[in-house]
Amino acid sequence: MKPENAIEVKNVTKKFRVYQDKGHTLKEKTLFRGRRAYEERLVLDGISFEVEKGEALGLIGHNGCGKSTTLKLLTRIMYPDSGSIEMCGRVSSLIELGAGFHPDMSGRENIYINASIFGLTKREIDARMEDIIAFSELGEYLDNPVRTYSSGMYMRLAFSVAINVDADILLIDEILAVGDANFQAKCFDKLREIKAKGTTVVLVTHDTSAIEGFCKKAVWMNQGKIAFQGKSGETVDAYLAFMNGKKITELQKEEQRKKCLEETKKMEAAKIKEQQAEDGSKNTEQEIDYEANHFGRMHIVIERAEMVNEEGKVTAVFRTGENLKIKIYYQVKQPLKEYVFGVGIYNLNGENIYGNNTQIDRICIPHTAEKGCVTYTLDKLPLLSGKYILNVAIVDADGVPMDFYRNYCTFDVVSKDRSTGYFSIEHSWEIA
Repeated sequence: MKPENAIEVKNVTKKFRVYQDKGHTLKEKTLFRGRRAYEERLVLDGISFEVEKGEALGLIGHNGCGKSTTLKLLTRIMYPDSGSIEMCGRVSSLIELGAGFHPDMSGRENIYINASIFGLTKREIDARMEDIIAFSELGEYLDNPVRTYSSGMYMRLAFSVAINVDADILLIDEILAVGDANFQAKCFDKLREIKAKGTTVVLVTHDTSAIEGFCKKAVWMNQGKIAFQGKSGETVDAYLAFMNGKKITELQKEEQRKKCLEETKKMEAAKIKEQQAEDGSKNTEQEIDYEANHFGRMHIVIERAEMVNEEGKVTAVFRTGENLKIKIYYQVKQPLKEYVFGVGIYNLNGENIYGNNTQIDRICIPHTAEKGCVTYTLDKLPLLSGKYILNVAIVDADGVPMDFYRNYCTFDVVSKDRSTGYFSIEHSWEIA
């Protein structure tokens, strides 16, 4: 082992048996041997990484990629099937908070039990008792049975014990959502203090901002292998780019499924629209239901609206920065002197975040044909990641709705920009 390293993981593999229907009693195991059929699942496939003394390493990846299994191997809760793990110093883990707590014992008694699991002697626990109590903020409840604690109190006591062990290596697995916001901030401050004293930290979390802010290096795991490792910022960027691509694929599959379900609805809606169009000349402005999601006099109707990406493909998934076209196909039932076409983009709360129409842009569209298509192009889509609602409408020159669709469809945007809000704005930082 290199003298500068605290942890060395070399070519580690780990398999688990996944039973289809495992018998639990001797009778079931004897009579129903077929139930013991299983498959071996490779959870870790030859992973290798090193952590220097006093360094903080982050482990990121989607659920089931092997992060928690890696941490359990480091704590020696389980052992690898092949490969080697070498560690230098006392290890403390924040994986299963409260493991070893007895519900009928008091908080004080459980401090002694839990701390002893981490290898502390009674004298060492006595020396740390006041610090543990002060950090947990549970002084008045400390002599009550743990079964009377709320889940937040339970976790705070366990966290307080774990971080007051003078460990050389601290392993943390998704347990930083402990207590209220103030206590969480207190936990992070304590972890920074522990790190500053030279403790080696391995942090497993889905919070990429925590990885970048707390860890110098990071490892991205995918399907039991290390997909990327390096500086935390570079690793997070690689991970988010992969997850964005995966999200686009999933959204496109969901989009195709929805299209099949919506075809029947569209056919039924078309019949209703035809009837409304026939009765359009009888409608008056007072008869228009402005509260409905679909309303208008139907002198001109929207046959369909399509959202098209840069490749010319009709889709509902877009990337920030690509060109987006909205095509509105219409049919004239009763000619007007002028038509105004409009689009609106809303968030899921129904708040308008962008809108435009041909009248605003001083474009006059007179009656020319019974059918047609108007295309609105949004150059370099500036929206950030999220789900949005599209509204489309046709009104006359006076703003009277002819065919107005609220919530015509939803679409998703995937972005590399991690800014907050709705819009991705080109920007730069300069430090003088």
